[in-house]
Amino acid sequence: MALDEVIISQAIIERFLHKFTDSLEVDVAVVGGGPAGLVAAYYLVKAGYKVSLFERKLSIGGGMWGGGMMFNEIVVQEEGKRILDVFGVKSELYRDGHYTADAVEAISTLCSRTVQAGVKIFNLVSVEDVVLRQERVVGLVLNWTAVEMANLHVDPLTMRSRYVIDATGHATEVVKVIERKVDAPLLTPTGKIMGEKSLWAEQAELLTLENTKEVFPGVFVAGMSANASFGAYRMGPIFGGMLLSGEKAAALIGERLKKER
Repeated sequence: MALDEVIISQAIIERFLHKFTDSLEVDVAVVGGGPAGLVAAYYLVKAGYKVSLFERKLSIGGGMWGGGMMFNEIVVQEEGKRILDVFGVKSELYRDGHYTADAVEAISTLCSRTVQAGVKIFNLVSVEDVVLRQERVVGLVLNWTAVEMANLHVDPLTMRSRYVIDATGHATEVVKVIERKVDAPLLTPTGKIMGEKSLWAEQAELLTLENTKEVFPGVFVAGMSANASFGAYRMGPIFGGMLLSGEKAAALIGERLKKER
């Protein structure tokens, strides 16, 4: 059968537009496609909620691809291994409760399983603003990352979401927009982004989970965004806290959504 270039173009455009149009109103919008964001999206969609994920880069997966200093192995603790087991990622005990996994297998499997579960993922899309109603975030303002990088004067589009998860890592991209543009304090002790501290793996792993919570009405933070928002340590190439943070964010938002039904 002969291939038609126009049909190829039509197929891509029509299928993408259907996917994008269907994602303009969702239960949860996840910003950031690293391990915390992917795990949160996976658990939420498995619980029956409509979820879209927006990633500003071409590749999904955040910092997990490179392991530690481009040695593509990651470490998780016993509790983090439980999440890898759920996704079917192989891991191996190193010693003293430290498990290793192949970084490429881990993040590619998280991506694949999340999409297969039903999460719609949009890469090369940046969040440049939030939609507010009475000091609560109810949606996101989106544009192509290329537009942002080229500093083009192109107006964005908006989408509506009952909840937002900022899983953008060290950058805290959504929370920074709120801090800069919204005349209301964050739900941090200072009312501002408190900033991440230097590396302390043990404390950072514990505090990542503790700091996974609502940072502004309608917005939760997960992964390194949680520690950066609430002023805790970074952890380096151990990813158990990231995985567990995504699971917790999904559980917290799921509880809210159940009550609102």
